[in-house]
Amino acid sequence: MTEGRYASVGGIGMAVTPTDAATVILLRQVNGETQGFEVLMALRNSRSAFVPSSYVFPGGRVDGRDCLRDMEGFCGGSDLIRAQGALDGVSLSERALGIWVAAIRETFEEVGLLFACRKDGTLLSFDRDDIDRRFLPYRERVHSGELNFTEVLRREELTLALDRLHYFSHWITPELSPIRYDTRFFVAEVPPDQEALHDGDELWITPAEALEEYREQRLHMVVPTIVTLEELCCFETIGDVLESTRRKDITGVMTRIVLEGGEIQEHAPDGRIFRNLFPPR
Repeated sequence: MTEGRYASVGGIGMAVTPTDAATVILLRQVNGETQGFEVLMALRNSRSAFVPSSYVFPGGRVDGRDCLRDMEGFCGGSDLIRAQGALDGVSLSERALGIWVAAIRETFEEVGLLFACRKDGTLLSFDRDDIDRRFLPYRERVHSGELNFTEVLRREELTLALDRLHYFSHWITPELSPIRYDTRFFVAEVPPDQEALHDGDELWITPAEALEEYREQRLHMVVPTIVTLEELCCFETIGDVLESTRRKDITGVMTRIVLEGGEIQEHAPDGRIFRNLFPPR
């Protein structure tokens, strides 16, 4: 996979400017348990240019349309202020809002969950067959680029439920990578009466189980995913995770790629060294 994320290791060239991106860590209660939760992870295609064959949280790059002024009309006033003031290092209000919008849009495209409210302020649910039949085609058309996400919101008279997303962490792809992202991680509980759509490459798993699968080399993951799962293991309930975001002082984290003895290593700011960076072919 050296032709993927770390193709430039050992080479000479200017660092690539990171592209804004958003990721959502989706949580749901473990069935029949008062405590404990699972996280949704998706397997990236083996042909993907960025972190192929790796299990990641749903998300993707910020689209230019996510940052248009028109998006403000699909947000509540208090949510808009909160979204624009929460992110570290973002000066333009349109760009800040676009990151939150991208988080919701990408979650809808990738796993079919939509954080939005109806005109009466209630959270959107897919508990009626007619709604389910209507939103499945929307998801496919938005994902293919045939339909603009804002058109879905306009047709269904929806506003974005930004308050359901909580800013969790900020990761920047290492400088030696030929493809780089400046990614904001959000955490959210799955909306009631919505089920994630499975395309065959999604997995609900507890953070501890996911890390065990990684250690046993049954699931390949990249450093931001591993560190995030380790942090989630510190919490007993979804409420604890969400509450923790109120007190977080979030700054961008960027690891370093080092070529040592023919081995590509990823060095984290806390001193840890990650090896076995590439999944088996």
